[in-house]
Amino acid sequence: MGPTKDNSYRAVLWEPSGEDKKVRCKLCSWRCVIDDGKLGRCCVRKNVDGVLYSLTYDKICSANPDPIEKKPLFHFQPGTSSFSIATMGCNFRCEFCQNWQISQAALEDGRIDGQAITPEQIVAAAVRSGCKSIAYTYTEPTVFMELCNDCGRLAKERGLTNVFVSNGYETKEAIDFAGDWLNGINVDLKSFSEDYYKRLCKARLQPVLDTISYIANQTNIWLEVTTLLVPGENDSDDELKQLADFIVSKAGADVPWHISRFHPQYKYLDSVATPVESLERAEQIGKAAGLHYVYLGNMPGAKSESTFCYKCGRMLIKRAGYRILANHITNSCCPDCGVRIAGFEL
Repeated sequence: MGPTKDNSYRAVLWEPSGEDKKVRCKLCSWRCVIDDGKLGRCCVRKNVDGVLYSLTYDKICSANPDPIEKKPLFHFQPGTSSFSIATMGCNFRCEFCQNWQISQAALEDGRIDGQAITPEQIVAAAVRSGCKSIAYTYTEPTVFMELCNDCGRLAKERGLTNVFVSNGYETKEAIDFAGDWLNGINVDLKSFSEDYYKRLCKARLQPVLDTISYIANQTNIWLEVTTLLVPGENDSDDELKQLADFIVSKAGADVPWHISRFHPQYKYLDSVATPVESLERAEQIGKAAGLHYVYLGNMPGAKSESTFCYKCGRMLIKRAGYRILANHITNSCCPDCGVRIAGFEL
């Protein structure tokens, strides 16, 4: 893609919208119609004289190797490192965002900080660090799709895979656009309540459900789902059953469900951490619904960090935090009963 003469970066997936130089962005489900001189909802895409530009392409605010398990992706190249990059900006306004300093800065004070690191340099750093993949993470990767695309294509040429950690608000057009190079994704399914999404995330539920279903059924992208369990908000038995039933029926029993422990963050401070009992109850509900792989997150040392054969119960991957202590999967199968274990390069 590359910079224009004024060092800005022309955006992807947009179109003119009527008169007065308005444009419509087609990257996320807000499908913002943006007036000339104005920003989209993410605050990092700007209409300049009827052309949409990315304001973050050359502003990398984080770049470092991580365990792939930190994403969390437990069935995608387990035990490998992923070179993780991010830019500022987000299309959600989550009250409890753990990375709010970078996700919300553009909205709150118009600040977009970061370093100019080229896709070539990012991919070279990933290879030099011994990483197997590049992860677009920490903030919402959809809103820096131009950088993801250029990095992703180069990474693929160098034999690396690419993964998103996302809130699931991509349009089908955006998912298809990334389809040539995107290998895996973890989607946050924050709740099964429209009120929760509206009140705590300033977003909507249905587009996320649509994204999960589309990725699971219409693409070859490996999918895992995460739900942050917030006490008194999305932890009732009824809602947990709805979440688990949706994953099973619309995405499939092999999709791993990560249920993460909440700790007070950002603007959502008048709460306690998720009780362990609530997490364990959610795990039981997920398994009763038919999910083969249910994990508890933000609970280092818990038995439910490890992968077990859903058929015979054999421990297959033993984890401690983000470290893998043992991996007994053989040719993608349980060595005891032979059942196939779903995943990507297990």
